[in-house]
Parts: sequence; C-alpha cells; structure tokens
Amino acid sequence: MSLHYIIDGYNLVRHRVFEGVLKGADKPRALVHCIRERHLCGSRKNKITIVFDGFPAAGSAHIEDPALEILFSREESADERIKRLVESAAHPKTVLVVSDDNEVRFFARSAGTQVLKVAEFAAVAHKRAAGSAGKDAGKAEISQSSMLAINRELRSLWLK
Repeated sequence: MSLHYIIDGYNLVRHRVFEGVLKGADKPRALVHCIRERHLCGSRKNKITIVFDGFPAAGSAHIEDPALEILFSREESADERIKRLVESAAHPKTVLVVSDDNEVRFFARSAGTQVLKVAEFAAVAHKRAAGSAGKDAGKAEISQSSMLAINRELRSLWLK
C-alpha cells in the first residue's frame, strides 16, 4: 500500500537543509521540483500533499501531477489544515506527516500516523539517494584490466 505524505511546506522551504537547493522566487514550485527530482517521498505512487500558510502568490503556476497536491491554508494556519487532513485520513497508518511543529507532530502521532521532523525527512532522502548511487558505484570502481588480472589469478588457483 502506498504512503500519503503530508508536508508542512514552509517548514521545508525555510529549513537549513533545503536553503541552497530551493532556488527561485516560487518556493512551492521549487520544493515540488526538489521532491520529485530527488525522490524524497520514494515511489511515484506515494501521494504527496504540501500545505503552505496563507494564499498562493499571484501568477504562481499550477502543478499538474495527480499524486501531488499543493494546498494553501488561506484563513486558517497550515498547522490546523494539516491536523484536519490527518483527522480525515481513511487509513492513518499509511500517512506520514513531515513537520517541525511539536503540536502537529503530537497530534499526528496520537491519530496513529507516522511522523518525521524536516531534518529526519532530509536524512532519509539523503540515505535513499546514497543507496541508489551506491548500487552503481561498485561497478565503476574496477577497471577492465584489473578484472582480467583477477580472473587470471583465480583461474590459476582454482583450475589447476
């Protein structure tokens, strides 16, 4: 079963981990690009809801991705909107809330959802990226001539 990430948008945008990564005036769009390019939420089958405080900026582009939704809290706080999303979740165990707000994290945990701080979310994403890079790294470390030399040595030892 896929996960549903509910992300406190400004917590991510303003966190030091994402400072140099999110460039441009349209921070929500930059965040979406970062999440998708770096596979921060794992599989593309996972649903992502990013909640920002306030209203969308005038002229901000609409993002067309059926698995990704950007919400602006408008008159209420993003924290309250996140709580309502958690409360209305049909399957709380498949929901993962990313926020640095203690009240939101406590509420989400008490509702039975998984919770990550922004730094933990970034660390998981970093580990995932390093793991996928590590799969290919072992193949590139040994040269063709080294492989031939190792094969010759093994033949001499094992095929006498």
